[in-house]
Amino acid sequence: MGISRRYSHFVFGVIQSGLTSLIAAGIASFPAQSLLHFLQHWTVSWLIAWAAMLPIVVLAAPAIRALSLRLTAEPDEEAAN
Repeated sequence: MGISRRYSHFVFGVIQSGLTSLIAAGIASFPAQSLLHFLQHWTVSWLIAWAAMLPIVVLAAPAIRALSLRLTAEPDEEAAN
């Protein structure tokens, strides 16, 4: 894609946070009937989402890192283009 390799950590962060927030938002998006119910539901949903995301992120991190490296280029490769 032509993004400099020195920015690969940002690409990694964007991909990782996108995946994480996609799953967490799906879990946390159920409707609530009142503010108190919302806060209780949000807390439980956040804990469930965190527990679900921890192994997913740990297992997906190597693949995300490899993808971010494919989407970026070394400074030497940039200069050659």
